[in-house]
Amino acid sequence: MLAALGVAAFSLTFPATAWALTGLGPWSVTTCRVVLAALIAGGALAALRVPVPDRRHWPGLLVVAAGVVVGFPLLTTLALETSTTAHAAVVVGLLPLTTAAFSAVRTGVRPSRVFWAAALAGAAVVIAFAVQQSGGALTAGDLYLFGALVVCAAGYTEGGRLAGHMPGWQVIGWALVGCLPLSAPGAVLALAGEDVHLGGRAVAGLLWLAVGSQFVGLVVWYRGMAAIGVARASQLQLAQPLLTLVWSVLLLGETLTPAAPIAAVAVLVCIGVTQRARVPAGVVRASGPGGTRTAETVEEAGRIPETADPNRSPAGANQDNRP
Repeated sequence: MLAALGVAAFSLTFPATAWALTGLGPWSVTTCRVVLAALIAGGALAALRVPVPDRRHWPGLLVVAAGVVVGFPLLTTLALETSTTAHAAVVVGLLPLTTAAFSAVRTGVRPSRVFWAAALAGAAVVIAFAVQQSGGALTAGDLYLFGALVVCAAGYTEGGRLAGHMPGWQVIGWALVGCLPLSAPGAVLALAGEDVHLGGRAVAGLLWLAVGSQFVGLVVWYRGMAAIGVARASQLQLAQPLLTLVWSVLLLGETLTPAAPIAAVAVLVCIGVTQRARVPAGVVRASGPGGTRTAETVEEAGRIPETADPNRSPAGANQDNRP
């Protein structure tokens, strides 16, 4: 359920970006959404006196920051200057496959052949539908979109792993706060160098990107990945392009073809298969300050072992209540 809520929030990202671009430049949209989300996250972390994560988690947080906080928003925003939301949905259609692949490499867990067959079929349906919606024409933003695909998959996978050691909202919260020293001056420079014509839609789009897509959506998404596994949670994203197209019709006035219901049913069938596919057990080893700890069996693809009591401080975190 949590992962599904995250997908619903993400499905509004491209339409909200299109709204934000009506009054702001791409660099302004990206930096301002990060700054606003970081202020919210930082306030929550400070109010709850959440201890700073242990240094062994910092490299993972850096991957999350580079991929999810900065890379994906910037590259997709640049792409949406020349691409439609339908064309950009191709990226979202490919994310489940790349996320599952990154997860397999990172955790050592190998999903079953049925899982991969259903994932490939679902991705093929989504790609075919999205390309048909955009007329089959490639745009100048394709390189941005494929770059966003890679960095986002890496960020999702690492964020899902970290969500097994600390609450999901803390994962994205610390990644956002860590970007603030760069995003704040970046926002000042971007606003000074790009045209700004703020209107109701531009403000609404930016606020949704900061609150819904950049923070709340990622909080529930990472928690969902920790609960059901990175690979399986990623398959729920197969429905995201179709949801995005629905929002594009309602919010942007784009035309939706009759192929949408057929594609929606096909995608839902593929999601059902991946959710029920039997996945062989795998082993995940996590390195601690003193070396490699005891291996933990993982019964589902990408599942992140819960290593700490949720009522205690996250495993590996400092215990001196530093803000």
